[in-house]
Amino acid sequence: MQNEVEVNGKRFRVSLKAEQIQARVAELSAQMNADLAGKDVVFLSILNGSFMFAADLLKNIDLLCRISFVKFSSYQGAQSTGNVKELIGLNENLKGKTVVIIEDIVDTGKTMADLLDYLKRYEPAEVRIATLMFKPGKCQENLKIDYYGFSIPDDFIIGYGLDYDGLGRNFKDIYQITE
Repeated sequence: MQNEVEVNGKRFRVSLKAEQIQARVAELSAQMNADLAGKDVVFLSILNGSFMFAADLLKNIDLLCRISFVKFSSYQGAQSTGNVKELIGLNENLKGKTVVIIEDIVDTGKTMADLLDYLKRYEPAEVRIATLMFKPGKCQENLKIDYYGFSIPDDFIIGYGLDYDGLGRNFKDIYQITE
């Protein structure tokens, strides 16, 4: 493990070590195992950022469940279009099921709010949100985050699925920008 890394000319320092992340993911999995027992559950992992969180989370889920992967974007270039565009689509029947959205980070909440609206057409029994990182000070939407790993300030982070210009997703630790 390196305490600092450089990605595309920017310096980052360790914010959360892999051991801390894994311990928290195990706690979240245990909570979900208890909360979701007896339900027909579909975990919906939002690509690309949540792939590591989803994999580690589901390794600890003891329920009979489904997992599906979707990719949505509300950005064109560096600007938000205000609309969520489906890039890799949903291929699961969600009607009457408990859906748990697995996300890497919720900051403003705009994309999550749009995604929740989008999922309504599939008529799930309920939708829950699980995110590794939550920025409550930046969230502008009225969201109920059912499961979150870490509450963090409004700092730019990379690692454990989160990237900077496509780089750094593979880091086991989470790094915070220093400059």
